[in-house]
Amino acid sequence: MEAFLHGIILAFGLILPLGVQNVFVFSQGATQPNVFKALPASVTAAICDTMLILLAVFGLSLIVLQFEWLRITLMTVGIVFLLNMGYSIWRSNPSSTTNSEALPVKKQIFFALSVSLLNPHAILDTIGVIGTSALKYSGTEQIIFTLACVLISWLWFFGLTLTGASFKKLDRSGKLMRLFNKCSAIFIWATACYLASGFL
Repeated sequence: MEAFLHGIILAFGLILPLGVQNVFVFSQGATQPNVFKALPASVTAAICDTMLILLAVFGLSLIVLQFEWLRITLMTVGIVFLLNMGYSIWRSNPSSTTNSEALPVKKQIFFALSVSLLNPHAILDTIGVIGTSALKYSGTEQIIFTLACVLISWLWFFGLTLTGASFKKLDRSGKLMRLFNKCSAIFIWATACYLASGFL
């Protein structure tokens, strides 16, 4: 029970803050014509998180933390990606939250993969925090801890999609979505600057 509660609390702590991944999943819930059309984004994000959690628990953290060049490479690629994504979001100008602004399935999956696997901050958090916390447990307890982290991830992304879909009903004109996009772009650029400050 301790391992399960620990996993739930830790996963919530890592996933709760507004992040690039969260912003993208929420925006798909808000722009797709219905919740089911937004599932590719949330399912892909949840699968990526599950993979990162499993890799963290089973030792990838030791590899990444040992090689400085690998950490720097992850950070550099992530910074460039975040700057580019922030620019794309800033320029987007939805006139309304109709399906004309919704991404098709392939693009949803591609973007969800990108924001999940090219976000060094999320990767290092998952590997550093969940990976090191998992060292406290072994055997069945470690599996329970891991399952708790994975469960929270899936519930969270589905919850974000539903929240985005509810948001759409309040924003028929698209004005709130435009404001949300601008704020999201600023947040993403700020994340890139924060990561870049690690090189100073």
